Amino acid sequence: MTEPGRDRLRELLDAVLDEDHATLTDMASGAFSSPHHFNRRVRRESGEPPVAMRRRVMLERAAWRIAGGDSVTAAAFEAGYESVEGFARAYARAYGHPPSTPADDHWLPAPNGIHFHPPMSLWVTSSEQAMNPITEHLVRHDLDDTRHLLDLARDVPETAYESSVVPGLAVLGFDGPDESLAQLLEHLVASKEVWLAAIDGEDLPAGGDRSAAALLERHDAVAPRWLARVRDLDSRGAWDDRLVDALCDPPESFVMGSVFAHVVTYAAARRQVARHALRHHGVVVDEGDPIEWLREVRR
Repeated sequence: MTEPGRDRLRELLDAVLDEDHATLTDMASGAFSSPHHFNRRVRRESGEPPVAMRRRVMLERAAWRIAGGDSVTAAAFEAGYESVEGFARAYARAYGHPPSTPADDHWLPAPNGIHFHPPMSLWVTSSEQAMNPITEHLVRHDLDDTRHLLDLARDVPETAYESSVVPGLAVLGFDGPDESLAQLLEHLVASKEVWLAAIDGEDLPAGGDRSAAALLERHDAVAPRWLARVRDLDSRGAWDDRLVDALCDPPESFVMGSVFAHVVTYAAARRQVARHALRHHGVVVDEGDPIEWLREVRR
């Protein structure tokens, strides 16, 4: 039982953001928990995996430092990166420009309103509110389940990972084939990257490496942005807003509610086919039932 006056979320955040806690194991140890239970608890309380949250908040702090005149090298190592090159890639993915160009606003999209606040604090906004419960369940189950499948896929040998399991399958024709585990998982991640680029007026994402490890990194970058975007639409009642997508040729208009339905519908189909592919490659995997998922996150 939680002690009276005890701020459990604050304690979890302290464990995530402690300067000496560079890994999930470090964070869990600081909270006197196992990595599995710590990861699950932070995700349940904040809607964001602890490693992804730490990476995002550290990038926000680095962006603030650079905007204040600190060198990119100093900001990179202070943020826990082993090389300036790795930091520059992460910064460019997050802010859309290299660290040599200071960010106008150091806050990145967050599913929970938790941000770095200078000089050494956190700020939790009240505008990034919880969604309608059904919408929340659909989005978070999709994101959690996708991450679960990507994690399992890291144990599949590359030749099997890229091999055709369902010849001729294309879940959504214009996306191309979904015959292999690699193609299915890449489309699960890329669909959110592409829609966010359209919504935010950015260039189409480059894609590239589709190894399970690389896709897991891309997923952890796009998931909080997607959740924050959907949460914003829900809080403003903006589901009937229209997006005129200039990335289409010719430009096409989309109702935002239909975009959300499109993403979760095709994601659900691909996740279940990905399970079939994982079993084909000898990986033990669950059924992906949202009922079981919700029981687990509330445990």
